[in-house]
Amino acid sequence: MDFSDNGMARLKVLEGFRSTAYKDSGGKLTIGYGHLIVPGDGTLAGDILEEVQATGLLKQDISKAVKAVNEGVTSNINQNQFDSMVIFTYNVGVGNFLSSTLLRYVNAGDFNDASLEFLKWDKVHNAQGMFVEVAGLKNRRLAEQSLFLTPCTA
Repeated sequence: MDFSDNGMARLKVLEGFRSTAYKDSGGKLTIGYGHLIVPGDGTLAGDILEEVQATGLLKQDISKAVKAVNEGVTSNINQNQFDSMVIFTYNVGVGNFLSSTLLRYVNAGDFNDASLEFLKWDKVHNAQGMFVEVAGLKNRRLAEQSLFLTPCTA
């Protein structure tokens, strides 16, 4: 499946746009629409991005999540379920998604229990190494869950 325009629009809202680098809730240096700045990727801490550049980075970054969802999901899903899992994977990482209970439930066709799994991913490690709940992540997970549970109309 392909990530839809609706999915991309929702992801942009959830990520928010920042033209300059900032530390995300996990303390990682980020820019644009949640692009993690890593050595050698062409972005630097002092960069200022235009929105069109950030969209280009987002499209590159999201391709890993799209691939992971396509490879990981073995059951029949609808576009909203696909988009919600891509958005989720973009945020939590490919490895976390592929080893998640959420994916296990989806592949078993248990979409109700799968939808509940989104809400378990609302925490980050703080400076002391403890998991703490983050209100912004809770709201994001509720939005992902809502999209996952929204039937597709023809």
